[in-house]
Amino acid sequence: MGKDNERLEVDLEELMKAGEPLMAQAVAALRRYQEAQGELPAEKVESLRLEAEALFTAVNEYQRQALGDPPPRFH
Repeated sequence: MGKDNERLEVDLEELMKAGEPLMAQAVAALRRYQEAQGELPAEKVESLRLEAEALFTAVNEYQRQALGDPPPRFH
């Protein structure tokens, strides 16, 4: 079982590394949103908030599936 656990850890590490660019995009979007507050029109700030939220949702979904959860079911 030791080798199986090691392989699982390596696979998980590779999956998480593969998701790092998406996480970086989400963090950058959050930063843009925070910096825009009080500086840009409300419509632009809201657009940046929605972009950050969508990217973090994508990160969450990627990580869920990387950990073996099935994709969500939409009714």
